[in-house]
Amino acid sequence: MADSSVSSTDTPAGTYFRKGFGLKADVQGDLATDYDGRLVDLIKTRDYALTAGEGNARTTVRLAREFGFCYGVERAVEYAYQTRKKFPERRIFLAGEIIHNPHINHKLREMGIIFLPHNPSPNEASFDFSEVVPDDVVILPAFGVTVTDFQQLRDLGCVMVDTTCGSVLNVWKRVEGYARDGFTALIHGKYYHEETRATASQAMKYPGGRYLVVRNMDEARIVGDFIEGRRSAEEIRTRFLDASSPGFDPERDLARIGVANQTTMLARESLAIGAEVRASVERARGEAYAAENFRTFDTICSATQDRQDAVLALLDAPDDVAGDGTQDATETGPVDVMVVVGGYNSSNTISLAALCAERVTTYHIEDAQCIDPVTATIHHRTNAGHNDVSTPGWLAFEHPVRVGLTAGASTPNNKIAEAIARIFATRGIDPDSIR
Repeated sequence: MADSSVSSTDTPAGTYFRKGFGLKADVQGDLATDYDGRLVDLIKTRDYALTAGEGNARTTVRLAREFGFCYGVERAVEYAYQTRKKFPERRIFLAGEIIHNPHINHKLREMGIIFLPHNPSPNEASFDFSEVVPDDVVILPAFGVTVTDFQQLRDLGCVMVDTTCGSVLNVWKRVEGYARDGFTALIHGKYYHEETRATASQAMKYPGGRYLVVRNMDEARIVGDFIEGRRSAEEIRTRFLDASSPGFDPERDLARIGVANQTTMLARESLAIGAEVRASVERARGEAYAAENFRTFDTICSATQDRQDAVLALLDAPDDVAGDGTQDATETGPVDVMVVVGGYNSSNTISLAALCAERVTTYHIEDAQCIDPVTATIHHRTNAGHNDVSTPGWLAFEHPVRVGLTAGASTPNNKIAEAIARIFATRGIDPDSIR
């Protein structure tokens, strides 16, 4: 890790690991068994489209060309498996969830890894490490942990296995740089999310470091209203009490602003928020002031961006090549529905579902088990991401059906393959017959 969050000299020799244990070959078989999926491998060989069935039951599943596990998630999961292999007799703790996918977290629990629950309250410690002793091992998740959490573990002297995603580290460097140069970090994200809390903590490594977290464009406009004199400092303090650094003073701390974001947010919204706040600074204080006192950088991770771009490309595709390699008029045209697979608390999956929902009926499912072929019902979350809904007859079309499919960056291939199988089964097609 190149920034000043940690370094090899910060921890005793042999207690901090960020590059695994050289056991990749030893765990690859287990990873393949746990997470690979036949239908995903097959659909990729068929130009990301599988077609089966006859007449009105004919069904095409189109898979976005970027989907599922990203490099950062693969690395985090692999390191967790390596850790169990390296320390078969030690207690292993995990700070929160390794990633936001229930299947993977369940597998880690089956491996005897003990989960320390994340405390979403910004005014309390993120994790309770009171059970951890020096002989234990603690895995840091892909989201990272706060500076305070890291310091507590370092003081304990336990072994730390750091799986923090490189894209998250890049945002940390940006936020730390803002604090070093006297800028307040304006972070587009969810203030209670593990990643955002860890990112915000980087600003506090410098005296006078400050942060403010905005969830969406509406909250960004509230900040802009204050900058342009339409809202009071007290309104800002009250509105963002849980989403700002201790002692936040809007008049002092919104004079110089640097924009960053939680890496899994909707990319276009993050960019628009940066542009909106800068426009407010320019209107209130002039372009010359903004040039000196406002900074913004696109810190959405490339994997998040690639998956968002790929699903838009799928939705924009004017026609389709059938899974057997031939053009068929029954498969041309836009998809009838979209299915998005991923944890209900997975921010990047929620963003994908929101993108899709703007264009077509979309079902965000946590797992393939949410699709019930027997009753032809799908159990899903609403587009707002809060309410569980059951929709019967969701594929009861009187014509050949085109189903679009994508998955969040923490969704393994076997769960995507199971979703494909259940989509076909819902249409009365035996997925085992698809070769």
